[in-house]
Amino acid sequence: MPSIVVATLRRVRLPAVLVALALLAAGCSSSKQAETTRPDAPPAALKPPPKPRPKPPPAPKRSKVHVIVYDGDTGAAVRNAVVHVGRFGGRTDYHGVAKIRIARHARLEVAVAKRGYDAYSQRLQFRNRPKVGVRVYQAKLQWPRYGATPGRTQSHPLLKLRPPFRVVWSTAIGLMEFPAVVDAGVAFVANYHAQVRALSMLNGKVAWKRTFSGIMAASPAIVGDDLIVHAMNGNVYVLDRHSGRIRWSYRTGAPIESSPLVLGGVDYFGDWSGTVWALDLRTHRPRWTYRSGSKITSSASYAGGTIFIGDYGGRLLALSPANGGLRWSGSVNGRVYGTPATDHGRIFVPSSTGGSLTAFSTRGSRLWSLGTGSYVYSSPAVWNGRVYIGSYNGSLYCLSAASGRVLWRFSSGGAIGGAPTVVDGVVYFANRGHRIYALDARTGRQVWRWPDGAFVPVTGNGRLLLLHGFSRLYAVAPKSRLR
Repeated sequence: MPSIVVATLRRVRLPAVLVALALLAAGCSSSKQAETTRPDAPPAALKPPPKPRPKPPPAPKRSKVHVIVYDGDTGAAVRNAVVHVGRFGGRTDYHGVAKIRIARHARLEVAVAKRGYDAYSQRLQFRNRPKVGVRVYQAKLQWPRYGATPGRTQSHPLLKLRPPFRVVWSTAIGLMEFPAVVDAGVAFVANYHAQVRALSMLNGKVAWKRTFSGIMAASPAIVGDDLIVHAMNGNVYVLDRHSGRIRWSYRTGAPIESSPLVLGGVDYFGDWSGTVWALDLRTHRPRWTYRSGSKITSSASYAGGTIFIGDYGGRLLALSPANGGLRWSGSVNGRVYGTPATDHGRIFVPSSTGGSLTAFSTRGSRLWSLGTGSYVYSSPAVWNGRVYIGSYNGSLYCLSAASGRVLWRFSSGGAIGGAPTVVDGVVYFANRGHRIYALDARTGRQVWRWPDGAFVPVTGNGRLLLLHGFSRLYAVAPKSRLR
């Protein structure tokens, strides 16, 4: 302890205890001072300054794009359609335009939905393209199966296309015994040499082509994204309608001349062995078969919860679609080559060797029959209470559906082998003289003629009719339409 502190304590004469505490405090103070002044003492640890919080990234800048929606057949603007571009949505205005703000310009999924139209979904490129147009199609204006309707009426009730026509495009196909089917701007047609083509209805360009073994004498059928094809090599083929790739196939073991009738995911048809098939397109297995015992070339038709099909034994078979049970059968006076047509509780059955057309009720009662005196390979067409049938005697007959009375008869001078077809009040038929005739369906007056044809004359959609020549397909539009 320094001497000055001791001297001070002595002069003041403090109590001994206080003197002791003062000396102890002075000793500790000098000890701490010594510690702080030692040169080898480490510096106190310094805490780093807190890191600044990162700023949130700016929200992506959204820009506006226009999706313009057209009716693929009529070209009209589709109003009030729901449109989604990626996760952003909107509706089309009076002009068919949906103005939607999106986060980035790239390939995005565009979906369009409107009641009465087939759903549309496709990835489209928006980079450097702020405006895109899409076409959607009304299911009611398509022709997805042979005979147009499940009843095989060979008449389309909603197409509004009348002659005279102008040719939009044409292309060589090869011999066509059965007509093309059409959906969403694409026509699918098979020729006798078992080639199936997908053609653009806009310009006739081939999207894809596939060739099978053997020959074909049936129309395909469009079911969703599938194309159902029946071949004379005894196979049913299910193709991807967009690429032509074979998804799967099923072998029946006998030639198939019957065009597909697909109801509820089941394909109903007959084959040359006399077997009627109900092929489940989901399980790829038959639900049931029915053996008639006679060759079948007829396609099946449907009405009132019953499948109808004819055979070479001269019978019309009425079968349960659920299990193939025979509900009733009716006889005609010769082979049934063509396809029965059903309408308003009646079934109209052609007989090739019998040369006749016979009408039954859906419950099996025989109503009337008309003989033509020559082969009737033609399937009948039904429209507005009338039935149309062609004969090898060269005549097209228009009959009362209720009584069978002949309302008019048109003689063409050439055998008629294919089914007549009715569109917009005009009945079309082709003959072996390689002509297609167009008659007023009410009066039988000729309104137009085309210098090529052979079998079933026309199919089409809401924009174009397809005229089927002997080996060439023609897409035609009314001359009154400027577009």
